[in-house]
Amino acid sequence: QVQLVESGGGLVQAGGSLKLSCVASGRTFSNYHMSWFRQAPGKEREFVAASGWIGPRTWYADSVKGRFTVSRDNENTLDLLMIGLKPEDTAVYYCAANSGGAISTSARGVDYWGQGTQVTVSS
Repeated sequence: QVQLVESGGGLVQAGGSLKLSCVASGRTFSNYHMSWFRQAPGKEREFVAASGWIGPRTWYADSVKGRFTVSRDNENTLDLLMIGLKPEDTAVYYCAANSGGAISTSARGVDYWGQGTQVTVSS
């Protein structure tokens, strides 16, 4: 049974920091790209950041560049360090994994999802 389990969400003031972690299990993820998506109330799920399975390649949404850092220490874990948080970063954050030659920045291309962790940034 494949599982992606997120942790580290919470409530933080604007300008603060949080670190999210994701642990994947149930199969080998060595040839899977792993990503973070988020979904705010009333909005579509959107791509945040990703780490490719080939080499130290990372991708970021423009809205988080320079503030968020994604890292992958091994094939089964994915972290997201978020600094300089803004109220508009408030959302449920999801860990995701997709196979294939490229990272999927669309929710439709994701093969596996975690259950999500809430991040709330107060102004």
